[in-house]
Amino acid sequence: MGSPRPSSYSRPQMLAAATETNDPTMRVMGAAVRIRDVLSPVAMVRNLWSRRALIGQFSRREVLARNRGSLLGFVWTLLHPLVMLGVYTFVFSVVWEAKWGAVTPGGTEGRGLFATSVFCGLVMWEIFISGLGNAPAMIVSHGNFVKKVIFPLEVLPLASIGAGLTFGAMSFVILIVGHWVLNGTVSTTLWLFPLVLVPLVTLTAGLSWFVASLGVFLRDLRQLIAGLILPVLFFTTPIFYPLERVPQAFRWAVSVSPLAQAVSDARRTALYSQWPDWKGLGVATVIGLIVMQLGYAFFMKSKRSFADVL
Repeated sequence: MGSPRPSSYSRPQMLAAATETNDPTMRVMGAAVRIRDVLSPVAMVRNLWSRRALIGQFSRREVLARNRGSLLGFVWTLLHPLVMLGVYTFVFSVVWEAKWGAVTPGGTEGRGLFATSVFCGLVMWEIFISGLGNAPAMIVSHGNFVKKVIFPLEVLPLASIGAGLTFGAMSFVILIVGHWVLNGTVSTTLWLFPLVLVPLVTLTAGLSWFVASLGVFLRDLRQLIAGLILPVLFFTTPIFYPLERVPQAFRWAVSVSPLAQAVSDARRTALYSQWPDWKGLGVATVIGLIVMQLGYAFFMKSKRSFADVL
């Protein structure tokens, strides 16, 4: 698991993708964007939907670029999470003999439940950082798109998230198989797992747009995000521990995060045969959608100034 690298795209393809739109503001470099347009969910969905082919192509290129030139190539994408799951199982289940606190449908905690619970949290985290981790330098590293062609820059963060979802799906398959082997069960609520991804993806997209925009004007933002914010967020998200282990006095501060809610509900649906916390999932989804809309609006209003800075 890890963050994919940026990919390149040919000039004719970019020009064609940029001009295939009904949005007049995309056809003039630096054109003003009306606030009512960028704050409209309908306009946002229409714009992104019209770019779906471009987002998919960029996502595929980032997936292929990750191990390009290596001897085993795409095998590394499956080998890495498989080896890490084996390491977590040995360390947590054999060496530490750690107990997670949840139970399988049979009534007892399986010997590898701690390992699979941690691995599930890491899968969700990797999807999150696939967008946010690359966002500070996203526009700067694609400066030629800003200066030389009319290009829908808003697709770049979504392409990184799409690549992260692809890698996450591969790791998730390994997680389900490993959970069955180690704990002898397959969750009966596994079919609800896609609902958990909604607040995670919308939150990641909104934050990625915010950070990608600010990264053009604040070059130190990359160090701030990678060196401080992400490590703090990593350890304050219930990845290596269940939310119930957090002292009651501090639990509200952890549980208020949509990311924490998504991680907890991912375990409930994918591993424990439990229903998600519907109230918490609903709140997290609303927050994620709001963050996504505001992040999109901020990016679309800011991008007319990118060429001046770069």
